[in-house]
Amino acid sequence: MTEQMIIALSTLAGLTIFALTAMRCWQGWLTLKEHELERGMHRVPEMENGSPVGAARIEIADLKERLRKLEAIASGVDL
Repeated sequence: MTEQMIIALSTLAGLTIFALTAMRCWQGWLTLKEHELERGMHRVPEMENGSPVGAARIEIADLKERLRKLEAIASGVDL
């Protein structure tokens, strides 16, 4: 066997080992995601009452009220 043949076979063996390892990791990742989906970890939390849009509007109104109070404090107005 020549030196080039040994290098080629070693490269092929290394590439094969790498490909098998990558496939095993990919299968493990897919299994993990499958288990997460079965357990429901990717579900969007549902609101008990109302829609998420309504909750977002309330939160925005609350933030605006806080901002108004902070601006009043900064300008020296007594609430």
